[in-house]
Amino acid sequence: MSLYSELKSFIADEMVMSHVYQPVMLIELLERNGEASTTEIAQAILNHDPSQVEYYEQVVKHMVGRVLTKNRHITEKRGNIYILPNMTSLSSQERSELIDLLRLKISEYKAKRGSLIWEHRRRGHRPISGSTKYEVLKRAKFRCELCGVSAGEKALEVDHIHPKSLGGKDNLDNYQALCYSCNSAKRNTDKSDFRDYKKMYNERVSSCLFCEIPQDRIVTENELAYVIRDGFPVTPMHTLIIPKRHVSDYFGLFQPEINATNKLIMGQKELLQDDDPTIDGFNIGMNCGEVAGQTIFHCHIHLIPRRKGDVENPRGGIRNLILGRGHH
Repeated sequence: MSLYSELKSFIADEMVMSHVYQPVMLIELLERNGEASTTEIAQAILNHDPSQVEYYEQVVKHMVGRVLTKNRHITEKRGNIYILPNMTSLSSQERSELIDLLRLKISEYKAKRGSLIWEHRRRGHRPISGSTKYEVLKRAKFRCELCGVSAGEKALEVDHIHPKSLGGKDNLDNYQALCYSCNSAKRNTDKSDFRDYKKMYNERVSSCLFCEIPQDRIVTENELAYVIRDGFPVTPMHTLIIPKRHVSDYFGLFQPEINATNKLIMGQKELLQDDDPTIDGFNIGMNCGEVAGQTIFHCHIHLIPRRKGDVENPRGGIRNLILGRGHH
């Protein structure tokens, strides 16, 4: 079979596409006499990716455009158009000299900073694997975790909640799914100061029961949370999921701690049901505030296994916390 016939058959009948990558790569090879570098193919893919243009549109609007227009008054803005006033006063020679001077500034800056000028687009020192990205997007139900837009409307990116440049970890608990708009604007809208985040996560109180839990009581743990069995169980294998940082209740948790505790909840749910097939359901809950029954003011989440017949009438669940509100 000739190359033409082989390629035509593959393209017309066999090519299964999850993106534009395959046809773009083959076009580059065909247009470059059968050879193309990784960089050339990547550049061709980039030319088909509007999200990259939209990312830099955000950079223009919120960074460089703001500096040159509002701060330095070099340019003007009318709607979505930037204007250099009095442009007609420049001669062709003056314009050429200014462009050459600007190109020199770019060359000097690149020589001084090297690849560091693009580190913000590299997502740390190594790329996030496709399988990890899939897990993050799946957890987010393929929606931006800030604005809620779906992956079908805007390209989603995997973002370090605590920036990699400030010591953020490469793990699922520190990843979130953001659309390119939210991700590019994050620096400007997020007022949290992460420079001392390690100190925040290490916050402990010496008089707190859950800050000083004996290691032999811990069933399992991850970087930000741990699991113990309740000392006064409501049902057998009543379990507590507890953030390591001293925080009074669920509403004070950081997003990575929510991710970490949820991961442990899901893991314990599977483990408990594997160990005890009589477990048919669970109550998950927490007490937030004294009037809600909280007695230990360190956030802890109850995972209570339920078995058929453990109470006469379970209908109403947690509504039974207040007399007369259950059995609905």
